[in-house]
Formats: sequence, structure tokens, C-alpha cells
Amino acid sequence: MQDVTTNPSTTEKKIKMYATTWCGDCRMARRWFDSHGVPYEFINIEEDDKAAEYVMRVNGGMQSVPTIIFPEWLCSGRTFSTPACCKVAG
Repeated sequence: MQDVTTNPSTTEKKIKMYATTWCGDCRMARRWFDSHGVPYEFINIEEDDKAAEYVMRVNGGMQSVPTIIFPEWLCSGRTFSTPACCKVAG
């Protein structure tokens, strides 16, 4: 099951966050997006095998979470906290 967080007034492509519910960095990223009103789709890789396979493919075989896909950018693991990722997010 996917938890989709959106802002109804936004019609842009959404950010996709591949994550788990137990991951501290994932929770931090969700709080950041929520507090800044950034629309995103939360995809739990523990409940979606295809999503888990995708995360492994883009992270060199590792299930690195959060893996955040911006419309034109990829951030994974702790790189979300870097200024480049935060700038792209909004």
C-alpha cells in the first residue's frame, strides 16, 4: 500500500520517496517535505517488491533509504540533507 502525500493546488510532477516506516532519515525527509508544503509520493519498499527492486537498481544493489526521486534529480540515503537536494525540493 502506498501513502500519497499531495498538495491539491499543485499539478506539477511529484517527488517520489522510496522509504521505510522505521528509517529515521525517511521520517526526517517526510517532516521536511510536509513542513515546506512540498508534494510527494511515499512508497514503502517493505510493502512493494517492485519498488524495492528499483531502489536496489539505482543504488548499486543497496536498499538505501530514503531514495528520493525528484522530477530531474536523484537523492538517496543521507544525501537528502545536502544543500543541493534541499534546494531542488523547494
